[in-house]
Amino acid sequence: MLAFLASEVSFFSTLIVTYLTLALREENGPTPHDTLALGPVIPMTCCLLASSVTIHLAAKRGIGLSTFVLWWGSTIVLGILFLLGTAREWGDLIARHHLTISRNLFGTTYYTLVGFHGLHVTIGIVAMLIVGGLIVRRKLSADHSPAVELVSWYWHFVDAVWIVVFTVVYLLSR
Repeated sequence: MLAFLASEVSFFSTLIVTYLTLALREENGPTPHDTLALGPVIPMTCCLLASSVTIHLAAKRGIGLSTFVLWWGSTIVLGILFLLGTAREWGDLIARHHLTISRNLFGTTYYTLVGFHGLHVTIGIVAMLIVGGLIVRRKLSADHSPAVELVSWYWHFVDAVWIVVFTVVYLLSR
């Protein structure tokens, strides 16, 4: 898992450098300054950051099945809320600003970077659904489960990547 996460750091680093190199030089609108607003992104970010807390609580040893299901399920719900917020933001960017992946370099790099992050969130949710289902059916134990620990690492990684993406795209680009 550590080797995989290291390769993912390289992947996202490349996307972020590409965004910084190309998107911020865009002169033919729309630009990040013209289109990106913090208002819709703050609640999404809060959901994702809160999900780091809930998955940490779910991965604690000796908490019992019902407590595990509560925290694990909460993490899944928070991840889904994040994805719904992203979909809503994209719909707004397309409808109000006509920003598509093919519109300009900002659109291309923005949708690629944020889209790949969303894909990673989706993969994390699917992994949590699978592991959670196995635990509820008692095929795995929530306590001392390597699967729970590895999915938790992955989810924390996805959250950490979002902090960087949020900072670069929504704070520095404006």
